[in-house]
Amino acid sequence: MHTRQTRGLRGFAIIMSVSWGVAILVSAAATPAQAVTPVITSPTAGTTVSGTVPISVSANSGSKVKFLVDGQLIAAVQQNTYDWNSSRVTNGSHILSVVVDTSAGTVVGTNSINVTVQNSAVAASAAGAAAPARVPSNNAQKPHKTPRTHNLARGLVVRVVRNHLVGRGNRPVRLLGVNRSGTEYQCVSNAGIFDGPSDDASVASMAAWKMNAVRVPLNEDCWLGINGVNPAYSGPKYRQAIVAYVATLRKYGLYAILDLHWNAPGKTLATGQQEMADADHSPAFWTSVANTFKKDRAVIFDLYNEPHGAASNWSCWLHGCTTNAGWQAAGMQTLLNAVRGTGAGNVVMASGGSWGNDLSGWLSNKPKDPKHALIASIHVYDTSGCNSPSCYNSELPSLTAAVPVVAGEFGEHDCTDSSVVNPLMSWFDSHNASYLAWSWNVGACSAGPSLISGWSGAPNSYGIGVADHLPAMKQ
Repeated sequence: MHTRQTRGLRGFAIIMSVSWGVAILVSAAATPAQAVTPVITSPTAGTTVSGTVPISVSANSGSKVKFLVDGQLIAAVQQNTYDWNSSRVTNGSHILSVVVDTSAGTVVGTNSINVTVQNSAVAASAAGAAAPARVPSNNAQKPHKTPRTHNLARGLVVRVVRNHLVGRGNRPVRLLGVNRSGTEYQCVSNAGIFDGPSDDASVASMAAWKMNAVRVPLNEDCWLGINGVNPAYSGPKYRQAIVAYVATLRKYGLYAILDLHWNAPGKTLATGQQEMADADHSPAFWTSVANTFKKDRAVIFDLYNEPHGAASNWSCWLHGCTTNAGWQAAGMQTLLNAVRGTGAGNVVMASGGSWGNDLSGWLSNKPKDPKHALIASIHVYDTSGCNSPSCYNSELPSLTAAVPVVAGEFGEHDCTDSSVVNPLMSWFDSHNASYLAWSWNVGACSAGPSLISGWSGAPNSYGIGVADHLPAMKQ
């Protein structure tokens, strides 16, 4: 999903809305100079928007512009425009914010406006955001040393048997837990690798909820160390940090799900999610990740976060295609081949089109897997088209009868757990399916949505439903 939680981004201000507002924050860095207020030229303040919304900002050439919605970073680019998919937030008032800074990170100015989002249910499920224009790639994927992985919880394994997951001794397993966002955006924001702590105490707080799985979104450029990401937060440093975090999760008996979340083609910096994985770098990403973790069968690979746009077409989803932005996407089969080409037998997840919410063609387009170890993943929010038990009853029983199914992301933005969270957990429980709530981050329950009010794990009014539910579940 687009990074949803409110983030304490370093180097620019966070502007919060007291209502369901959209804020665009522009941060421009310049040489030491007087602050200049950037102007959001489109959309106009106070207007009603829907679907894909072009956001335009007046800023000096070469400035870095950070775009935020309700204080949440959605992109950080060296261009003055960004196409924002408004269907990822609820209908109502939102704050769009921009922060403009120089390459040295000096904030030049910020600005915000309010707009009203009004999307139909159909548009919310089908809308796709445009990706950055293609830039021919000359980023040679340099061989790198595979970080050493640790085997701290030797009894923790998972594999697929027909339509369910099993652990050691063929014990049934359901993946019940959360998403831990941050590792997809901090590195390209030059703000570190994790958003918040990643130490033993922070993972112990997660384990205290009685979860057994954590999904970790990754950034393609940061893992591969390409496209100019600060070496302090990319390449070997990034890979070693992820290996260490997976080891900590294992130490507390938690399965790790590694997800390709942010990517971009060619020389474009990966500052957001695209329509689909890119042919330029994504296969190399999965070859590297699989080589790193292929000896650890408690690690699951999620091939691509939320296919949408051109990749909502099942042929493109499976085989790849030319995207709406003109660059070549890699399909799920290519990504799976990259994983299996390393000899890795790890369980692999594949989410559907329409931002992960459509699984209607998943079975008929299921990638060919010599290991027979695939999970179908659906993403469900209050903004999704299929987000109710009646839709699950219509769309999912044929899948749950054939393969393991997981809600790789789910949540709601109304700071409660009644409309999506509790009904989804109840339906998935009754069908022996898995689910992972978005997200274990400190922020606004209306913007992320974030589950917790502090890193000690205290749930907010949205997270309380998950926190109360997990201890009663068999995992």
